[in-house]
Amino acid sequence: MAENVLCPSCGTSNEGDRKFCGECGSPLARTCPSCGTLNAPAVKFCGECGTALGAVARSERREQPEAERRLVSVLFADLVGFTSASEDRDAEDTRELLSRYFDTCRRLIELYGGTVEKFIGDAVMAVWGTPTATEDDAERAVRAALDLVAAVSALGDEVGAPELRARAGVLTGEAAITIGAEGQGMVAGDLVNTASRVQSAADPGTVLVGESTRRATEQTIVYAEAGSFELKGKEGLTPLWKAQRVVSGLRGSLKSQGLEAPFVGRDRELRQIKDLFHTTAEERKAHLVSVTGIAGIGKSRLAWEFYKYFDGIAETVYWHRGRCLSYGEGVTYWALADMVRMRCRIAEDEEPSSAQAKLHATLAEHILDAEEREFLEPRLAHLLGLAEHQARDQQDLFAAWRLFFERLAESYPTVLAFEDMQWADASLLDFVEYLLDWSRNHPLFVVTLARPELLERRPTWGAGQRSFTSLYLEPLSQQAMEELLAGLVPGLPSDVRDRILARAEGIPLYAVETVRMLLDRSLLVQEGSAYRVTGPVEALEVPETLHALIAARLDGLSSEERQLLQDAAVLGKTFTKDALAALAGADAEIEPLLTALARKEVLGVQADPRSPEHGQYAFLQDLVRHVAYETLSKRERRARHLAAAEYLRGAFAGDEDDVVEVIAAHYVAAHEAAPDAEDASEIRGQARAMLVRAGERAESLAAAAEARRYFEQAAELVEDPLERAVLLDRAGAMAARAGDPDSARRLFEESIELHEEHGDTHAAARVLWRLGRLDSRTGRRDEALARMERAFAVISADEPDEDLAQLAARLSLGYWYSGDQEHAAERADLALDIAEAHLYPAALAIALRAKAFVVFSRGHNEEAGALLRRALEIALEHDLAEDAGTCYFLLSDGCFRRDEYADALGYLDESLAFARKRGDRPSEWSVLAERTYPLAMLGRWDEVVAASDELTPEQVESGGLMLSVLQSAVEIHIQRGELEDARRVLSMFSQLEESTDVQDRSCYLASRAALLRAERRFHEAVADGEAAIEERHTLSISAQAVKQGIVEAVEAAFPLGELGKIDELLGLVEGIPAGTRPPYLDAQAKRFRARLNADSSGFEAAAAGFRELGLPFWLAVTLLEHAELLAAQDRRDDAQPLLTEAREIFERLEAKPWIERTDRVQPEVGVPA
Repeated sequence: MAENVLCPSCGTSNEGDRKFCGECGSPLARTCPSCGTLNAPAVKFCGECGTALGAVARSERREQPEAERRLVSVLFADLVGFTSASEDRDAEDTRELLSRYFDTCRRLIELYGGTVEKFIGDAVMAVWGTPTATEDDAERAVRAALDLVAAVSALGDEVGAPELRARAGVLTGEAAITIGAEGQGMVAGDLVNTASRVQSAADPGTVLVGESTRRATEQTIVYAEAGSFELKGKEGLTPLWKAQRVVSGLRGSLKSQGLEAPFVGRDRELRQIKDLFHTTAEERKAHLVSVTGIAGIGKSRLAWEFYKYFDGIAETVYWHRGRCLSYGEGVTYWALADMVRMRCRIAEDEEPSSAQAKLHATLAEHILDAEEREFLEPRLAHLLGLAEHQARDQQDLFAAWRLFFERLAESYPTVLAFEDMQWADASLLDFVEYLLDWSRNHPLFVVTLARPELLERRPTWGAGQRSFTSLYLEPLSQQAMEELLAGLVPGLPSDVRDRILARAEGIPLYAVETVRMLLDRSLLVQEGSAYRVTGPVEALEVPETLHALIAARLDGLSSEERQLLQDAAVLGKTFTKDALAALAGADAEIEPLLTALARKEVLGVQADPRSPEHGQYAFLQDLVRHVAYETLSKRERRARHLAAAEYLRGAFAGDEDDVVEVIAAHYVAAHEAAPDAEDASEIRGQARAMLVRAGERAESLAAAAEARRYFEQAAELVEDPLERAVLLDRAGAMAARAGDPDSARRLFEESIELHEEHGDTHAAARVLWRLGRLDSRTGRRDEALARMERAFAVISADEPDEDLAQLAARLSLGYWYSGDQEHAAERADLALDIAEAHLYPAALAIALRAKAFVVFSRGHNEEAGALLRRALEIALEHDLAEDAGTCYFLLSDGCFRRDEYADALGYLDESLAFARKRGDRPSEWSVLAERTYPLAMLGRWDEVVAASDELTPEQVESGGLMLSVLQSAVEIHIQRGELEDARRVLSMFSQLEESTDVQDRSCYLASRAALLRAERRFHEAVADGEAAIEERHTLSISAQAVKQGIVEAVEAAFPLGELGKIDELLGLVEGIPAGTRPPYLDAQAKRFRARLNADSSGFEAAAAGFRELGLPFWLAVTLLEHAELLAAQDRRDDAQPLLTEAREIFERLEAKPWIERTDRVQPEVGVPA
């Protein structure tokens, strides 16, 4: 018999004829690649032929690995039930199942920072602590084992093999480590053998650990004694413990003071959230998970389980948590501000100078670009209430806040968890949707927790998002509820358990609150990881509803404890000890009461050091706070709300902006509790003043809907009708900005009526002009002009101010669009006079634009360009984002007029980048649409067609902003012979035929003229073309619609033989002085004259013009027409190169009718088709 052989990996002695170790599966011999001789595993060269034994031997010559002893944690796991699960399966299915198991093992082990040492059959061995050791190795090993066991159970259920389970063992201790080794052979020693035997002792679906592992992880993992076991190779019995569940973050962080109920019935939802998170991280795509369910159903618990999970994995994850406050309809962006504070480690009550310094340091750490930091800091400081930054539009702030989270996500996957989203302000909901839309290519994982009321407020929540998952939590099953109670109170009498389950109706909070009630009554005592019954509970009355159950718990508290809870309920779900002391009274001893309430699991302490609420107390359940608040009489509520308001004003003296909405809510609640009290007028005044400040705070944050709500609330508390009118005007302006024109119109009209009733006609006129602007924005241009002119008649009699400058500039634009150039010029000059004299930058930017329109119409393109460039400088200098975007847009239009299409694209690309930086979707649509015109002229037709095909009804309804798509797409479809597509695009804009806007109408008519000509309806085409040309008096002859109208009318007149009409139309172009004549029209006029006169030199001049402008289609048309003339003159050699170039262009443009026309000429000149 051969001598025994020691395994080089684990040291086990094996029979000499074995090829693999019976303990760990490592090879016991090395085969020579040259002669096939078996060699001992440690030798480097073959004993038969001297060949080096593989790459390993060569590397060993270079660097011999060193061994050392290290503290490691070893995981062994194997499958149970695999044989029976495989019996009736196809071999390929079995292989696929095993592959999925191996992949799951490797993924989970690596996720928790471990290393797979080897697979042995269906068993896996993994190690933590090498090559890099951390203090969390043991904990991560146990977490990985628990997840692995759960994953295999889920896999078995998925493939219809419920008997398939895994079992695992984890052991921590010293082992021999081979430095530099990878995979098999990394770790050896008795620890490895013992870990394998611990795994063998585990029941299917369980994880067993040894004493050292339990001691290292008991702050985080709940264990139950599994008993003592006889393990092969170990003397005596070895005690082992069964790992049950994770109850905290890494290293015991954020662990609950009391016992945590078992997590039951939500494994599928948790697994789905985990998978979606990893997909977000791997694919770098944003995702929104919306978790909804009634109070007490387990939303917060699901989020807590998810937090514990990713806090334990090896990958770095940026976690942000924010809670929406339940004051009124929410406090503006409170949850978002909490997230920024959390990242910066800023406490809620931190001194502004310290908070600003922390914000600055955080930006320096995460934002590398200095220009971006300069953009972000004031906007984030404003969100936190640290500095004033008056936002002129929401997009400006949204862009900054979005950029902050995007830059974080570029480093590590970033989680944003919004709690109590049913209380979210409308602007916060807008921001979340905006973030997911604009940051969709960043690993941002957004989780929102809300009651169903959120969907009542916003039924479309999440519906428009590309990556959206909705999880609605249903009540738990009877079995899950039984598991929950059994896990918390194993010895609960069955009749009491059955009564609790019957009343709970699947609501886990009901069962938990019942257990807490038993604790309050000293009927339970903690024993290890569960509670034990200490007395008779058979006669326990179980309240019928959750509300009644909580009320019964509160009734069981001492009067001092109950009164303190009522004080706390007024402050909100979380509160500071100082705030509570202010309500309870200076003499109250609240510390022992808070300790008692925490011990009874009514309150908890915010333990997360990153949270801005760190150290604050909190109701463990908001429903408890609600019930406690409801027990207060109106008189008590009023007194406590006033005390809370006064405390906050004192605590945040001189820095109230961050909490002004909360203070306002307290004053409003105090007033509503006793509107007829002796000091009601004073309290009403305080409430009104704070509501106005809250409205101004919301307005400064561009939260228009919230600002409107506060101003309107303030107006309801005002007795003076003129003061009420002013507040209604402010509310109307915010409603208009929030995109609610109907409410804005109602509020403006009510304000005007109050002003006029009380003789303040000048104030009424100022509101009237804002109503006129609203009419203009909503397409009611005639009404808008009439209202603004009425307002102008009154306001112009006042001292000139910014309102008058803005009104005059807006009137100028309105008159220009309606074709009244005289009034447009007059109002533009007045606006400039006032804005320049008084240095009103916003009014000046608009006035310069209005003046540019006027001079455009006079053909002064250079002057118009200079005015627009100055307007752009002012807009950029004064952070007038909307005006800057408009100027970029108009400068590109100036390039169109001069036929400088490449330059136009440059301006539009700048405008596009600007719109995207600000996150302004309507402006982005407009720019993308406007780009289609220069793209079409420059021959990039496929891009134009793609843009046209992607048009949505919402985009089309934006009217004039889509004109370039109309003009370009119709023209391209016609030139490609796709008349049905041309008709489809034109029909999308049919409403423009009756528009009072000359630009809208003329573009539509010019495009229809092109289609009519293609349909050989030449008389109608000429009529529509001439109708578009008529608008040159307003738009100027350089406008794209007018230029197209001229070309289409002339082209349609040729087949009609109307030479006089052709001559008349060409005379319009040729009569323009050469210096201001649009080069495109000049080239077209030369082409048409060449056709009329059969003039080769005219075609050559036209072709040179189109070539210089970079217009391939019109160049090809001119070359073809010239070739046709040459062919008719029998000048075939001259025609040939023209046809060749023309056909190459038409082929590139896919202009099928033109290719066919070219092919009809080619045989005549001897060019192959």
